[in-house]
Order: sequence, then C-alpha cells, then structure tokens
Amino acid sequence: MPVADHPHHDQLIALYSDHHGWLLGWLRRKIGNTFDAADLAQDTFARIMVSRELGTVQEPRAYLTTIAKGLVVNWYQRQALERSYLDALAAMPEEQAPSAEQRCLILETLHEIDRMLDALPAKVRQAFLLSQLEGMKYEDIARQLDVSLISVKRYMKQAFLHCLAVIE
Repeated sequence: MPVADHPHHDQLIALYSDHHGWLLGWLRRKIGNTFDAADLAQDTFARIMVSRELGTVQEPRAYLTTIAKGLVVNWYQRQALERSYLDALAAMPEEQAPSAEQRCLILETLHEIDRMLDALPAKVRQAFLLSQLEGMKYEDIARQLDVSLISVKRYMKQAFLHCLAVIE
C-alpha cells in the first residue's frame, strides 16, 4: 500500500521523520553493521505500514524497538544459519564444493526454509527437525519432547501441511 493511502499517513510520516535516525543508531549498536541496520530500520517501518495499529501507539520508541527486536532476532538466526552452512562448505574437499552460484541458491533456499519453519509453533518445529534432520523415530521424538506419540503425529501432520501450503 502506498504511504499516501495509509489510514494513518501523517502519523507514519511523523514517526519516520522523528525516529528513523534514532532507530538506525539503535540497530547499528545492536548488530554492529550500518548496512544491515539500515535494512532492518526500513523493514521495521515497512512492517508498520502494513499494520493498522499505528493510531494506538503511545510510546513510539518502545513500539519501534519491539518490532525491530523481532527483526534483529531473525537477522541473527539467518546469520547463524549462513555461518553453519559456510563452515560445512569449508570442511568439504575443494573438488566437491558447490560453485558460487550454487552456494547463493542454497543459501537462499536455506533462508526460505528457515522462514517457513519459523512460522511453526516451537514443538511442531522441533518434532519436524528431529524427524527430518536427525532421522529420529516418532516414539523417540515423543520421549525427547516429553509428549505423547499421538502429539508427535499431529505435529508432523501440521508441519507437512504447512510446508505444502507454503510451496503451493
């Protein structure tokens, strides 16, 4: 939606002009990187544009910080995922390592999978990862998560349906 069509257009413009610099500095201190901080600041305001809650905001910096913290957590998770992948690549024999283009495609796919799994409830995500990455049987997953076998089956069904819905 264009900014001019936002129901709280004037508040959005004021929020951006009054607090963008502050938010950028806060993010820069959190992640130590000006370029990513700028991207996260823009993402924060993009989230606010999509939201309809702007009219009820009493503490703008607290509101911005709450949204930005979630984005920072996601950013750190993506960074950790990339580091793990790059570490695995570094351990591979050079002749087996994927090309630069393949690495980019794989990283992009990993980020998409991470976003997809991030939308799942924690126990569902855990059960799915234990099954798919660790190769654990449902009974073992139930013991590890301290839930019933039927719960694990429900979690797996939920995860598979979610994956199918995202792919379609």
